Amino acid sequence: MIPRKNYLQMEAVLKYSSRHPKPAGLSLQYGTAGFRTKAEHLDHVMYRMGLLAVLRSKKTKSVIGVMVTASHNPEEDNGVKLVDPLGEMLVQAWEVYATNLANAEQQELQTVMTFIIQQEDIKMDQKASVAIGRDTRPSSESLSQAVIDGVTALDSKYHDYGLVTTPQLHYVICCRNTNGEYGEPTIDGYYKKLSRAFNELVKQVAVCGNGRLYLNVDGANGIGALKLKEMEQHLNSVLSLKLYNEGCKGKLNCECGADYVKVQQKPPQGIEVKPLDRCCSFDGDADRIVYFYKDHGGVFHLLDGDKIATLISTFIKELLVKVGLSLQMAVVQTAYANGSATRYLEDVMKVPVYCAKTGVKHLHHKAQEFDIGVYFEANGHGTVLFSKTAEDQIRQLASEETTDDKKKAAQTLQNTIDLINQTVGDAISDMLVIEAILSLKGLTVQKWDEIYTDLPNRQLKVKVADRKVIETTDAERRTVRPPGLQEKIDNLVNKYNLSRAFVRPSGTEDVVRVYAEADTQDNADALAHEVSLAVFHLAGGVGDVPKPLR
Repeated sequence: MIPRKNYLQMEAVLKYSSRHPKPAGLSLQYGTAGFRTKAEHLDHVMYRMGLLAVLRSKKTKSVIGVMVTASHNPEEDNGVKLVDPLGEMLVQAWEVYATNLANAEQQELQTVMTFIIQQEDIKMDQKASVAIGRDTRPSSESLSQAVIDGVTALDSKYHDYGLVTTPQLHYVICCRNTNGEYGEPTIDGYYKKLSRAFNELVKQVAVCGNGRLYLNVDGANGIGALKLKEMEQHLNSVLSLKLYNEGCKGKLNCECGADYVKVQQKPPQGIEVKPLDRCCSFDGDADRIVYFYKDHGGVFHLLDGDKIATLISTFIKELLVKVGLSLQMAVVQTAYANGSATRYLEDVMKVPVYCAKTGVKHLHHKAQEFDIGVYFEANGHGTVLFSKTAEDQIRQLASEETTDDKKKAAQTLQNTIDLINQTVGDAISDMLVIEAILSLKGLTVQKWDEIYTDLPNRQLKVKVADRKVIETTDAERRTVRPPGLQEKIDNLVNKYNLSRAFVRPSGTEDVVRVYAEADTQDNADALAHEVSLAVFHLAGGVGDVPKPLR
């Protein structure tokens, strides 16, 4: 017998659902980035993710987050992702529920909901709480209201945090579910925690000139610029930020932002880059960051996620040596990581490097296996995870009366832990970590760049009839299908020095992504083209045959 209250709740669910109708024939998939598509197709998805967030909250007896954003996508797109109790991404089993719920026709909605409730043994009388955040897209406010309707339909509580970066919502969720142990569960608490740690770190250094650090920031015309303005007052005038693409004019992510800079290999529009000026770009929801500069010859230099991971892990490794802690530390990369970064970490810094499948959830899970796990995708999305054991040992050392040098190093490590947003990649947090490290180590952006030299590389994509014909193994570095493709790639790679190449199916469209690197740009381009031809001929290429790049 189903309790009458549950019947009434389902009646309300269906009644509200009629106000958020599903477009006929639309099918979406929940992936690492949640749902993402044109904003006008998402109203019903947002409503149903409000429902799912309530179910997840009842199941976990925790606050669950819902973030309305499409990150680095164009302004006319939008999306949604759920945030789990400790600020992590939604567990994989619930991604399936999200997909089924979003794609259910109106008459199937009750059946799909009932299946999730029964499958997860959810007690519907358990209280639920949902935290909601959104980015600055014109569509985000109304889509956020659709989420609220979903929560309300199941008679549950919500807190609308309004305009926040994705990492800020992850931070708040973690704080709320750890009873403030991770920090104060407000946006102001976020600013205070990070700024206190940053100010403690940089006050150790007698900075040259007038004692200020200078940085140009491309805010991608998004939420990151807005929140960085709010935070500036907390930074004790140590860091002078010049904001560009701050959202007053210009479209979100249009010819600006981390993805644009990474892919186009050039500065964003609307920013004047003087020689050796240190610059960085956020993406639309401020969970990615890349640095860049121009040398005296006007040549553009990109410092992506590989460079950031190397800088941070080198800094932490040196501090661990100073304090004498033998913690297991590793860097987690994807197949896209530049070979020079991997070689430098393994051969010079003696830091183990592991490769995970593309997608931050895969890197995050792998990084959790170590006392200290540093992970970054080449696109600039990443963070550092410290195990409870590592944190406890570091904080204990920082509080003990030991030698001055050892105590100072332990306190530096402790402040670094507090400055890092361990829940998710965070452009603001990562920016402050990088600025503190450069200041403490006395490094210019050029000196940082010179730690190792990237191997020339090229990324291409090949249109195919069906991307599913490509199957990969070894963290996507080798193919197992179609037959003969991997052997062909191996033979092509053997033609060039310091070379490697791999292919992987796109997660969103019928294309195969090709990556190649070699000792020279000409060789990297030639290898990428030859591998593209192999994919075209062996994996069902469609359209024009790939042409040489030069």
